[in-house]
Amino acid sequence: MKKYISIVALLFMCAATKAQNNKRITIETDHVSMVFSVGKNGRVYQNYLGAKLLNAADNATLPQGKEVYVCGGMEDSFQPAIRVTHTDANPSLELLYTDQKAERPIAGCTETVITLKDPKYPVTVKLHYQAFTKEDVIKSWTEIINGEKGEITLNDYASSMLNFDAREYWLTQYHGDWAAEMKMQESKLTSGIKEIDSKLGTRAAMYQSPLFLLSLGKQSDETSGEVIAATLAWTGNFKFHFETDQNNALRVISGINPYASAYRLTAGKTFTTPAFIFTYSANGRGQASRNLHKWARNYDVMDGNKPRLVLLNNWETTFFNFDEQKLSGLFDDAANLGVDLFLLDDGWFGNKYPRSNDKAGLGDWQPTKIKLPNGIGNLIKQAEAKGTKFGIWIEPEMVNPKSELYEKHPDWVLRLPNRAVNEQRNQMVLDLANPTVANFVYQTMDDLISKNPGLGFIKWDCNRLMTNTWSPYLKDKQSNLYVDYVLNLYKVFERLRAKHPHLPIMLCSGGGSRIDYEALKYFTEFWASDNTDPLERVYMQWGYSSFYPANVVASHVTSWGKQSLKFRTDVAMMGKLGYDIDVKKMTPDELAFSKQAIKNYKRLSNVIWYGDLYRLISPYEESRAVLMYVDSAKAKAVVFNYNLNIRERETVNRVKLQGLDAAKRYKVEEINVMTGAKPILPDNGRIYTGDFLMKVGLDLNSWHLKALTSSIVEITAQ
Repeated sequence: MKKYISIVALLFMCAATKAQNNKRITIETDHVSMVFSVGKNGRVYQNYLGAKLLNAADNATLPQGKEVYVCGGMEDSFQPAIRVTHTDANPSLELLYTDQKAERPIAGCTETVITLKDPKYPVTVKLHYQAFTKEDVIKSWTEIINGEKGEITLNDYASSMLNFDAREYWLTQYHGDWAAEMKMQESKLTSGIKEIDSKLGTRAAMYQSPLFLLSLGKQSDETSGEVIAATLAWTGNFKFHFETDQNNALRVISGINPYASAYRLTAGKTFTTPAFIFTYSANGRGQASRNLHKWARNYDVMDGNKPRLVLLNNWETTFFNFDEQKLSGLFDDAANLGVDLFLLDDGWFGNKYPRSNDKAGLGDWQPTKIKLPNGIGNLIKQAEAKGTKFGIWIEPEMVNPKSELYEKHPDWVLRLPNRAVNEQRNQMVLDLANPTVANFVYQTMDDLISKNPGLGFIKWDCNRLMTNTWSPYLKDKQSNLYVDYVLNLYKVFERLRAKHPHLPIMLCSGGGSRIDYEALKYFTEFWASDNTDPLERVYMQWGYSSFYPANVVASHVTSWGKQSLKFRTDVAMMGKLGYDIDVKKMTPDELAFSKQAIKNYKRLSNVIWYGDLYRLISPYEESRAVLMYVDSAKAKAVVFNYNLNIRERETVNRVKLQGLDAAKRYKVEEINVMTGAKPILPDNGRIYTGDFLMKVGLDLNSWHLKALTSSIVEITAQ
């Protein structure tokens, strides 16, 4: 009898193993599929990533591809997704399929969790995939669980590994520097390795941005070609690893940069990687962008589908030189201009070391009595009395050596022992790996908000990267520093949002050096660049538009550049409009134009913020840029036309519009026209069918085409 039972059990196990080996795991949205399978060896493989197969039964016949999350120390010859050193110093890991489950954590999203375990060591890895059905976006991350009795070391711990098999691959990356963010560059991937990474700690996107486009088979454009648009949701060091092997197969590994960050994971603990967020489009880059925009507004960005505030910032008007009386006059300017908010920038804090320049005061977040004797609360009341909200700038992660905070807590900063102190920008980075310091940052922010009821906005800045990086708190666990700093920063964000859930906060980092979707869960927008020259901003904002919706990209009218006020305004209106300009220096015509432009923006903001974006003419391909937003009903659209370095009497073609309803009739009307000027739209006020506008196009410029001119065209269904 026992022998009979044993034979039955053996047959059952064989049948179960065979069934498991044939198992298909499908992750899909309305138009995109990822299909995995469990191999005979128990490992999980990626069979497919691309346009959703019409017949679901075809998923079962897909050929087995490459391993989905390759482990280091085994037989693979290329860069692994994960590499672990066990408590006994064994540097290998093998991950075999254990189980898989799927659930709906939120409406419109299915989460699939694949559990993998090492057969010899108690280490478990869970691969998470959230598929957002309507937006065609997939969000993936990894949990690594240490079941050993001692500490293990995570030498590599990727969020995602994707495999591709195409004829060729074209990578579009974005790079730059302070005031030169988001420069777009495309190159063909050849045999070998290409990496994009950051080792800066804070201001992690200063030189390389944590996002990319990957075209498969051939170069994609706005309307054609297969393309992956991807980004990492991490406010710290990141790495994208592209490796093309001897068979022209491509492996893409994304996650935290393991540079100086071999993470020591204690027994019983779980390490969760940041999310890798991507979308696939078979119809070019434009569709990929629209997918990400919708996903971001619906699921990620703080209050992504709620209105934004048009603000006036004092920085370029006063710099550090202001007092209550001067600010009161600026409140009048804000009310006269018609903005929603006045933002007080740097220079309002410090008493023992008043903030009169960038050399003192950071860390001492009390209003300077000689400048603001009645405090922040009084400014809020004054602004409200004049019809505007009040907001304030702060840089809570940093400290000046010349400050009371540093005098009291010199052990709260990151600095190497036995080395000269490095003070970039006359400041140092607080050690947020230390929970006590992180709590100080939280308390600073909470006090500012709680003690000043009515505060309408915060600009959170972070102006320097990490150098001479060493934490007094971590002692012998310095390799955890870059990661623990960011994790503790997120805890600060989470606590603030739990107590102050809807206060608008701008994410700034010496310009556009914090632009990731994890931070944007807690922020309503980000500052794109300190460079607000509108010619430069056309290129920057064009790049950002590939990944971020317009209501997230703060775009201000300033005095940078020699272009007309109209050109500066028209460029800023393609994003989240704001002003940083001396209103009193405007001529009457300029003031009248600006007031009307703000009214136009507020009237059309729902189209710009929430509409579908179509990039029509790239500034990288012509001496102009044209883009448009179309609302979901296809009843209203806004076209932005920027003539850049156009040569005298240069001719340009008509522009074929996109996203309209071919059967509808639309009136085209130029707005934002300066007083006394004529529209440059030749057929201003005419009515066309959507079919005509998309097939024949619109002539956006009259014969007297000039460099650094612009127009905005409102398109309304009749």
